[in-house]
Amino acid sequence: MGGSPGDRDWGGILTPELIVAGGTVVTSDGKQEMDISVADGQIKAIGPDLIADGARILDATGMLVLPGIIDVHTHLRLPDAEHPDRFRRDTLAAAHGGTTTVLTFNNPGTGISAEAGRSLLAGLDEFQVRTAGESPIDFGLSAVISGHQASPIGELPALIAAGVPTFKAFMVYDFRLPDEDLEQAMRTAARHGGMLQVHCEEPAIIDPLVADALRMGQTGCRFHALTRPSRAEGVATRKAIEMARRAEAPLYIVHLSCEEALEAVAEAKARGEPIHAETCPHYLALTDALYADPDEAEVIKRVISPPLRTEADVDALWLGLRDGTLDVVGSDHVPDRLDGEKRIPAPPFPEISNGAPGIETLLSVVYSEGVAKGRIGVARMVEVLASNPARLFGLPSKGAIEVGRDADLVIWDPRPDHLMRQADLHHTSDFTPYEGMRMQGAVREVIIRGRGIGETLGRFLERRLA
Repeated sequence: MGGSPGDRDWGGILTPELIVAGGTVVTSDGKQEMDISVADGQIKAIGPDLIADGARILDATGMLVLPGIIDVHTHLRLPDAEHPDRFRRDTLAAAHGGTTTVLTFNNPGTGISAEAGRSLLAGLDEFQVRTAGESPIDFGLSAVISGHQASPIGELPALIAAGVPTFKAFMVYDFRLPDEDLEQAMRTAARHGGMLQVHCEEPAIIDPLVADALRMGQTGCRFHALTRPSRAEGVATRKAIEMARRAEAPLYIVHLSCEEALEAVAEAKARGEPIHAETCPHYLALTDALYADPDEAEVIKRVISPPLRTEADVDALWLGLRDGTLDVVGSDHVPDRLDGEKRIPAPPFPEISNGAPGIETLLSVVYSEGVAKGRIGVARMVEVLASNPARLFGLPSKGAIEVGRDADLVIWDPRPDHLMRQADLHHTSDFTPYEGMRMQGAVREVIIRGRGIGETLGRFLERRLA
């Protein structure tokens, strides 16, 4: 379980003028030793040897200075009687991990009411009311379009006008959109300046495999993965891309996990189509070999959709990140617990909640598995964790260290070598899928709109106590 907000000293930096001095500033174009001057929550100057009378100095010598990480794929639980503080605590965990902005979905399982589940606009209203004052970092909604909603496509123009330009639809599960509605949603979103995100898995492949497994009594956790093969994702990805082509619409493919789907995206990009794709840190760091563990309590931690793939798929995804086929890495954070949603002893695999925590570990895993191992450069990491998310999701004040942007900064020490441990994390889940993995580097300070996170948290708590 995560610790309390006050159990870590973040320095509490809050001044009329702050200078982050001596660090190696990383942008998507490269890195260079420079100082950063901050005032009024924004970056005011970048250059060597900056001086300002009365300014506080944050010595970042030997550190990397990164733009605040933007996690565009999370499934935070909304505050309610059952989960009164999980939204707050998971956004605090994001801050501890270097993430300063999150987008979250209000899909089934995140605590939305029946009324909000039937209407996009009602869902937005409920989200705004229930999350007001609940987070020390910046956050926003990506609405879920469900087959259970009364008129989701008809509500899209109003939702976009209300400031929610991105939304997600599923090709699987009982709340999926039928194919014809999915294509129409792409078309309508594009005509009004929005973008659809799609979970690509083909039910015509998955459903018979699930039925066969259950008929043979194969109900254990590992059969979740065995009934969701990579070809189901590859077929669905190609289908979604073809829909977007006909609709003349941009498309964002979430949590791409395998080489077959990656090839479909690469081909679409080679044709010049506006197709964007995201992968997740678990697909970059873990493999399906974990499903062979005889301990169901371990296997259930990695029951996610799509499931983990082969080592060859992991290698292909890293190549896709390096060559630009993949645009973003998002956590796909689901704050499940083994004493709650995951349920031990495990039920039959179709009843297991899909997902795993990752909101606090996003930067650590990508840096350790990518930059530290030479798979991608640090500038490319900044691009897929900050610059591209800001560009694709309409966040022009975020995602880069540039004059005029929000002063969201992460001071990253590349030297520490340590093991990932659930006991050291702050998220509301009671496990991490990366337990025992060796990590390289650590967050030393996080600045959000010019405030050191310690001061941000302190003022946030004062508001809640008032």
